[in-house]
Parts: sequence; structure tokens; C-alpha cells
Amino acid sequence: MVSHDDAAREARGERIAPAVSPLLTDLYQLNMMQAYLDRGMTAPAAFEFFVRKLPRQRGFLVAAGLEQVLGYLEGLRFGPAELEWLRSTRRFSDSFLAYLAGLRFDGDVDAMPEGRVFFANEPIVRITAPLPVAQLVETRILNLLHFQSLIASKAARIVLQAPGKTLVDFGLRRAHGAEAGLFAARAAFIAGFTGTATVAAAEAFGIPVFGTMAHSFIQAHDSETAAFKSFALSRPDNLVLLIDTYDTLEGARRVVALAPWLRQQGIALKGVRLDSGDLLALSRDVRRILDDGGLRDVTIFASGGIDETAVARMLEGGAPIDGFGVGTALTTSEDAPALDCAFKLQEYAGVARRKLSAGKATWPGRKQVFRQAGGEVMRGDVLTLADDAQPGERLIVGMMRGGRRLSQPEPLATIRARCAGDLARLPPGLRRLVPDTAYPVTVAPALDALAAEVDRAIASARSAP
Repeated sequence: MVSHDDAAREARGERIAPAVSPLLTDLYQLNMMQAYLDRGMTAPAAFEFFVRKLPRQRGFLVAAGLEQVLGYLEGLRFGPAELEWLRSTRRFSDSFLAYLAGLRFDGDVDAMPEGRVFFANEPIVRITAPLPVAQLVETRILNLLHFQSLIASKAARIVLQAPGKTLVDFGLRRAHGAEAGLFAARAAFIAGFTGTATVAAAEAFGIPVFGTMAHSFIQAHDSETAAFKSFALSRPDNLVLLIDTYDTLEGARRVVALAPWLRQQGIALKGVRLDSGDLLALSRDVRRILDDGGLRDVTIFASGGIDETAVARMLEGGAPIDGFGVGTALTTSEDAPALDCAFKLQEYAGVARRKLSAGKATWPGRKQVFRQAGGEVMRGDVLTLADDAQPGERLIVGMMRGGRRLSQPEPLATIRARCAGDLARLPPGLRRLVPDTAYPVTVAPALDALAAEVDRAIASARSAP
């Protein structure tokens, strides 16, 4: 059944995301929920998502996935099928199942807007809701924020190495599942990629979609030239030919020989694609062949095992490559496939809470991040309490109150522009593949004092009889 809100969104031409099962969570979330309810622990709780430390060779991260988090919270429901399955497990009480039947997210969300650059220990999303509800959503929120922020951060590294170049996400076929491929396309576009090869991402998010041909198309024809002609006649707009199926340089020569015929057909050749071999050396040779054949306006697009290091090496070597397709390395964040992230309780029933586990201690309380800049360059952040005003730009803003959004979903173009602005303001040392500087994140005295106060309270409670 479509709700009145959904019907209004459809009338405006907005895509409605399919509901995600509330069972897409960890069992211990449900176990804890029932225990909380059995003891009447339903006061407001504040949980924050943050990354404990940056991966090796990452000087910054990019926040992404908030839109999917807000959509998930809006649609959070336990339907008859989920409730019946939970009942069949005999794990939960009837009173708990009745609570789940009426559960809706009616809490608050504060967050850094998507596309912002952030650093270790800085919360990018805070959820404030009754404790059982805030506990339930942990798993899916981690799932959504972790993956898109991971991929956006990887994509940003590639973007910084290829200013002005066309960058296309080729990663769906190697993604760890369909949702991962779809969200990777979105995250990469936020970070500055030109577009994606994933058709569903174009349909869902309005991302520009790109595609040429596979080697199988060439192999299916009796000759390379026949394949080129066949494809050109069928797909004359934005024509790009794949020339490395047999011999790359010979393929380039065939393109030059075909150019007069294409002109007779009224077809403009836009580019050629290289997908294997020494792309630096081959791009130089292909460029020379094309230029000597009068095809100076024909672009060269490269793909095949490319990451930010390969892009930097080729461009530093003077490769005349106009664009890159990046697949596996992007969609799996191959060199850093996971972030050390967490979604932790920071306050319950108005009292600040803190975890003290070795290597995993948290800063207590609801927090805010202030960013300070000198001219057009970011100079440092201050991590403090939400009500402790500091100089600089306040990064965490209200997104949802009482389960309702405070504003309409942001266009991807707005998020993308925000990310471009933050990347442009990064200190030069953080823009390099191997950062040669650390960005300063200072803990404010107010937060330090609260941590000491919580530590004393914990020590006192532990020493009590």
C-alpha cells in the first residue's frame, strides 16, 4: 500500500526507495531491545557514528550515505510477515512483539551534510531516540554510512589525481552485491566522478551514464572493421570504439582508415578506448596515429586495472589520456576495504556515557565539530560538546526532528558541489596520495572536562559495594 506521503512524492516525480526489512539487523539488537523494555529503559539515548582512525594513506574521509539513512528511518516498520517470523522463533515475548508492531522512528537526527570532508573521532551522524529504537537502527546505519563514506573517500583520491579528466565508475560487476554497486556509483559521483556505467544508478539517482562496447562485440564479428561499422551504424551518437581486442596499434590504424567512411555516414567519432597493456606507452602511440590521421579531436579513454596510483603515474608521465574508467579498485576500495568505524552510545537519560575499552575509548556526550579556515584553506577542527560554542563553521546540523525531515532531500548536484568545495580547501599535504601532514583536530576543554567527570563517575560506581 502506498502512503499519502509516498503518493505525493510520486506526483512530484520523486523516486521512492524500496523498503528495507527491519530484520536486516543483528540479533543482539533485538535481544537488548527486549531487555530494555522489560526494565522500562525507554528514555532518550544519543548514539553517534564516527571513525576511530583513518586507514593508512588516507589523510581525510568524505561523508556519504546520509540520504539513505534518513530514508531508512522514515520507512522503519515491522510488518505482519516479520512479526510472524519473529514469533515463530520463540525468542521474544508477546509484549515485545506488540511493541515492535507499533514501532516508528520518531527521534532526531543531526549530521554533517553529505559531501563534507571529515576526520577521525568526528561524529558525522547523531541519532537521538528512545533507547530501544536507537539501539535497533545501529546495524543498518553503520552499513549505509560505512560503505558510501568508504567509497566516496576512495573516489576523492582518484579525483584529486585527475583534475579535468572524465572519470567513470565501472565497478558494478565486481561490487560485493547489487546494493553495493548502486551505492558506489552514488558515492563516487558525490566525490566528483563524471558518471557511471551502472544503468540503475542513472535511473535511481540521475547520475550521467556512460558505455561503449565489450571485446565480445568485436569477437562476434568476422573482422574488427566490420564490428566498428556495425556499432557505428547502430550507436552513432557519442561514438567510442574499443581498439585493443587484438592489436591496439593496428586497431588505431583501422579507426583512421574508417574515418572517411564514418564522415560519409554523418557519424562523428568521439573517442577510442584502451583496456589493456601498457596504457601509458600505448596512449602515446595511439595519440600519434590518430593525430597523423587527422583525428586530433578524437579522445582517448583508458580502463582496466586502474586506481589512483596508476592514474597519477600515467598523467605524471605525460599520457595523452582524456578519461578513465575505474572499476574494482573503486567499488571495493581495494587498498583500504574497511573503515574502523563505530556507532556508540554517548548519552542516556540526560547523562553522558563513555566506553573505556582499550584502544576503543569514546568521547562522551552529544558533540559538535567546528572548522576553522585561514583564507581558502582548512586549518583545523575543534571537537567539542554540542552546546559549547567555538570559533569557526559549525559542521553538524539538524536533519530530522520527531521523525520528520527538516528539509527536502538535497539534489546530488548540491552535495557534489559541497564535496568539491571541501576538497579544494584541503591543505596541500592532504591532497597527495601519501599525505605528508596530519590535519589537526583539537579536543575542546569542555569535552575534556566532561570526559574526566564521566571517568570519575565510572570509577565511583565500580568501587561501590
